[in-house]
Amino acid sequence: IKGRKRFMTVDTLGLLLRVLVTAASVPEREGAKQVLQQVKQMGQGVSRLHTIWADGGFDGNPFLMWVMDVCRWIVEVVLRPEQTKGFVLLKKRWVVERTFGWLMGYRRLVRDYELWPETSETFIYLAMIRIMVRQLA
Repeated sequence: IKGRKRFMTVDTLGLLLRVLVTAASVPEREGAKQVLQQVKQMGQGVSRLHTIWADGGFDGNPFLMWVMDVCRWIVEVVLRPEQTKGFVLLKKRWVVERTFGWLMGYRRLVRDYELWPETSETFIYLAMIRIMVRQLA
């Protein structure tokens, strides 16, 4: 989305835990810290969480140490093999990409029509509720 970044945390099924929509000028690691603090505040809902898989944009020793110190979780960065060209299916990262694909099925989320980031977050939560209800049916 032009001008905005969406930071999402999902479980192993691709179901949304937390989402944070920020300006595009926010660095990757700062946005990740904010969304991980929101996940940490979920308390018992994430008591079994111990490993987080992230892409290369979240690599870096200060960020990894922050997650271990503040949240008490382990971050594993999933990198693309250097020799490969073109599309490569990466272990664990496809789950988040699939969730983004599910959300792109909703016209309002394809473009950024919203004035406030909080409104964008709300529409993402609403779309995810609809996706989960349809999976139950």
